[in-house]
Amino acid sequence: MPASKKTESARVVILLGSKSDLPVIEGMYPLLERFGIRHEVHVASAHRQPEKLKRIIRNTEKAGAEIFIAAAGMAAHLPGVVASMTAKPVIGIPVAAGPLAGVDALLSIVQMPPGVPVATVAIGGAGARNAACLAARMLALGDKKVAEALDAYIKELARGGK
Repeated sequence: MPASKKTESARVVILLGSKSDLPVIEGMYPLLERFGIRHEVHVASAHRQPEKLKRIIRNTEKAGAEIFIAAAGMAAHLPGVVASMTAKPVIGIPVAAGPLAGVDALLSIVQMPPGVPVATVAIGGAGARNAACLAARMLALGDKKVAEALDAYIKELARGGK
């Protein structure tokens, strides 16, 4: 999978329920790289491969993962299942799929029970880019280099950049 960094431990782990969701997250890679955030991508269905998902979370946490980003469409259980398996922050990206074009995924991710929070961003690619920015904001709280890169990006946006 593109832009996956495995030489050093990833700080951000991106999880997809299906390889078909890869195009949705492509816009994240340049931002995560710009912010200097090591990341890796894994595909594991919350419904079809729960043991694989649990293994990925356990192994990446042991290796130093600090934030999980999970993209899912339709019933969108992946972000919530991830949040049930870790105390690390989880960001959910609703994927536009099915007859409701991602609205069902958005509502599924937003409506988590108390004690199992999932930060939720917009549907699709814009949401994926915001997930990268939100992860950067979280990491910037304790990482000066990420904070500086994020500040430069925010200033660029203010000048009309993308």
